Amino acid sequence: MSKRIQFSKTGGSDVLEWVDVEPKAPSAGEVCIANKAVGLNFIDIYFRTGLYPAPSMPSGLGTEGAGVVESVGEGVTHLKEGDRVAYAQAPLGAYAELHTLSADKVVKLPDFIDFETAAASMLKGLTVQYLLRQTYALKGGETILFHAAAGGVGSIACQWAKALGVKLIGTVSSKEKADLAMANGAWATINYSEENVVERVRELTNGEMCDVVYDSVGKDTWEMSLDCLKPRSLMVSFGNASGPVDGVNIGILNQKGALFVTRPSLNGYADTRERLEMMCDDFFAMIESGNVRIDVANRYPLQDVGKAQDALQGRKTTGSTILLP
Repeated sequence: MSKRIQFSKTGGSDVLEWVDVEPKAPSAGEVCIANKAVGLNFIDIYFRTGLYPAPSMPSGLGTEGAGVVESVGEGVTHLKEGDRVAYAQAPLGAYAELHTLSADKVVKLPDFIDFETAAASMLKGLTVQYLLRQTYALKGGETILFHAAAGGVGSIACQWAKALGVKLIGTVSSKEKADLAMANGAWATINYSEENVVERVRELTNGEMCDVVYDSVGKDTWEMSLDCLKPRSLMVSFGNASGPVDGVNIGILNQKGALFVTRPSLNGYADTRERLEMMCDDFFAMIESGNVRIDVANRYPLQDVGKAQDALQGRKTTGSTILLP
């Protein structure tokens, strides 16, 4: 038997249960991983609350972790027992001591990345990779707006953007978070608790506005984000922290400057083994170069994940949070 977190109904963090389960032996093409650290992400809360439906109930939770290959199913050739590995696209169930998933979603960890760093950054780092290098391939010299710049994804984005020579304006909710974003390489910050974001963007850019807006907040910032864009530029909506964007009249894109909009996801980009490997190579190279440092700012025992999710949902965290089985 092993331990995992599961939920039998949607709701608040009180629906999470710490239970004994019989670990699933890997089928053909799968591996079983003994997790050493597990990542905490906003998408986990979306599943717990029912914004994203779980495939079945009771359901495991979590999609990201790092550890050691415990056992290997038939036909798996690129991994073996004892390999140090990480993953970010697992089926729900990473909040567990043991997790079985498709070997195609698992990558070997280079020696310079430890388990905690990997679990804290795989999903977030690959998200930043596709946002800055694929959804809009930043070349250097652009001005972008990035919401939640002091969070796990934002902290990596600030560093990566600086390395690319991009001016990142980050929105934050406090002076402390503004200081953190600036330390990570943001060109400027806007405290949305005290400042009008659109007006400050206009001031900072001398009226030119932004080439791209990256918005993980969703409903509360949708129109404001559009107002921060240059004509014919791109709105990237990649999260729903305040709720999903819905009921949108597509004509608003024309009214606000013939804008483009996209709603990407990691699964939409890392959809083949080859693309996943390419994205990981790019991200790992940024860590090895020192251009991106991962801030593992918060650690919780796995059984205390409810407290961790409440802190994340309440915007009380900075950097990345990990869970320790």
